[in-house]
Amino acid sequence: MRFLIDLVIAVAVAVVVGVGSAWYAVGQGHLFGAVTVGDWTAWPNDGTLDADPYALARIARSGEVPLGAGEGLVFAAADDDSGAPLTSRCTYTIAGETPAARLWTLTATDSDGRLMPNLAHRQGFHSREIVRAANGDFAITASRSVQPGNWLPVGDAERFDLVFRLYDTPLATGSQLSTLSMPTIRKAHCP
Repeated sequence: MRFLIDLVIAVAVAVVVGVGSAWYAVGQGHLFGAVTVGDWTAWPNDGTLDADPYALARIARSGEVPLGAGEGLVFAAADDDSGAPLTSRCTYTIAGETPAARLWTLTATDSDGRLMPNLAHRQGFHSREIVRAANGDFAITASRSVQPGNWLPVGDAERFDLVFRLYDTPLATGSQLSTLSMPTIRKAHCP
């Protein structure tokens, strides 16, 4: 009888650990191959044949279509430069230089990766519409309330992520990622 109880406990633990770890791996999906540059993280192998099985499972589950190796590279940020999570209660300044790319976009998404509805009906910026300083740098203000200049509305989601897509960039091959300069994400103010 004791053997049967031990067997049932062992099977229950194995099922909970197996299903739990599989759920976590498929839900997170970005367990391997991350490249972090400043506040931003990219997974250059996601759209290639070298993508790990967990990333492939997450992509299949979400229906996402990642950029291929020759198309570009996607960076995401969930925290500001101090390491605090991005929240719609605060105002942030995204500023600096951008890596070499034919076109780039910056969007704000909710924690599930969906574009956030907002009163301005604006979900992002692209490199051809942004107002830049004389030296080529830019500053975008991400805020719930209207801001002058380059304003990116973030909606009412408690937490949000910033997604920076670089299209037709030499970085898509994985070269030069270690010397890359990305925009900073600074908290301007928080009530």
